[in-house]
Amino acid sequence: MSPNSGGPKVGVGAVVFNEKNQILLIKRGNEPNKGIWTIPGGKVELGEPVKEAALREVREECHIDVELIDLLGVVDLILKNKNGNVDFHYVLIDYLAKYKSGTPRADSDVTDIGWFSRDQLDNLDIPSITRKMLEKAFAKINPIDESLN
Repeated sequence: MSPNSGGPKVGVGAVVFNEKNQILLIKRGNEPNKGIWTIPGGKVELGEPVKEAALREVREECHIDVELIDLLGVVDLILKNKNGNVDFHYVLIDYLAKYKSGTPRADSDVTDIGWFSRDQLDNLDIPSITRKMLEKAFAKINPIDESLN
């Protein structure tokens, strides 16, 4: 039985920025995307509103509190195995969030965590779907800079 038997799962994520306009990224310890840098997030629990799920996932994975600022986007993450069968299908709802308090530290399913400036992202192994969301986030937190490009 595949991990997504019964259909796609709903997931949430948060692009968290701090006062220096750095983005918080985590390195996943579990599939999907094990060993890859991405944004904090995870599955929505039954009966849980998506905004509450996003806040909970950031708190669980990073041990910080954030304020959700805006909806960044809704995307499909579909990962297939070598036979072409779907192993994972998530509908991801991603938010822009502002860091409020706490010291970021990795949880049990996170192997590394850190704040990164925009120019540091090129050196990291980040999925293309996440890179697109990060660009949307930087455009929202740096609208004047974006208009000059």
